[in-house]
Amino acid sequence: MKANNLITNQQRIIQNMKTKFFQWSLIAVIGCLPALRSIAQFDPMFTQYMFNELFINPAYAGSRECLSITGLAREQWIGLDGAPSTQTLSIHAPVFNQKMGIGLTLLNEGIGVSKRTGVNLNGSYRIKMDKSWLSFGLQLGVVSVSEDLAKLNLQTDNQFMVNTGRKMAPNLGFGVYYNAPKWYLGLSIPRMIQNHLSTTSGGATVENNFNPEDFHYFLTAGSIHALGSSVTLRPNVMVKAVSGAPVELDLSANLLFNDFIWAGLAYRTGDAASIFIGAYFTKQLRFGYAYDYTLSALQDFNTGSHELMLGYDFNYDKDKIVTPRHF
Repeated sequence: MKANNLITNQQRIIQNMKTKFFQWSLIAVIGCLPALRSIAQFDPMFTQYMFNELFINPAYAGSRECLSITGLAREQWIGLDGAPSTQTLSIHAPVFNQKMGIGLTLLNEGIGVSKRTGVNLNGSYRIKMDKSWLSFGLQLGVVSVSEDLAKLNLQTDNQFMVNTGRKMAPNLGFGVYYNAPKWYLGLSIPRMIQNHLSTTSGGATVENNFNPEDFHYFLTAGSIHALGSSVTLRPNVMVKAVSGAPVELDLSANLLFNDFIWAGLAYRTGDAASIFIGAYFTKQLRFGYAYDYTLSALQDFNTGSHELMLGYDFNYDKDKIVTPRHF
């Protein structure tokens, strides 16, 4: 019995060592990416992106036809040291008799030893087409990035003993968005300027490049289908493409009951399967929660990802009948 307990304890110790080694290896690799001047860019992902499309498409500004505020908070790969933690907030509204839209998006993100905060101004030009709208949008922003490289404790390399401090970098984005009463379609490039943070023992510098080969393209679409007097089906799809990498597909669908509560499933290729639920506490206030189960090789090192969504639409047109907006 004692021999069996000893073997079990040794197995636990070895497993813990493997887990810690993997976690710190992941953080080290993430920390090394800027120093290697990699052209790869990290884009935050959200399971409930359909409730905050302004974050990926500036042409979405004003599309809800009211002043709208949405916040998303995501804790990814719970239990894995240095895993991404991301928070976003978007505010937008139509102006000039709904012919234009303006918006603001805020980002706060941490992953490994990297920290990033960003502010983006969004503007859209909206064209009325019978019962639908076609919008073209631009995004101008600035991002603050920093690397706390000393946390890696790699004392054999002086390059990783100097923190970068906060460095500022510009951002430019473009998008097209079409929405009709029962469906929508969007195409966007949310970041057209690639920001490279290069570190040396003497400090850090930021290089900004405009290269169409590095663009990340987002294609989004969704629709609504009545399945009876009290049930509505809402499927959504997002396709993300970038040169030199596999196309990423995000599929989701949810059922809305009595314009009050919804529940759905989602799948992201090569990454996660998700469940999400939510409710319209009023026709203007909405809340959602999503849980992602990791399908990649990381599944042995985390217990999944959690995400919260909170949104509110201000009805400043008192003569307009308020109904829940689906997108």
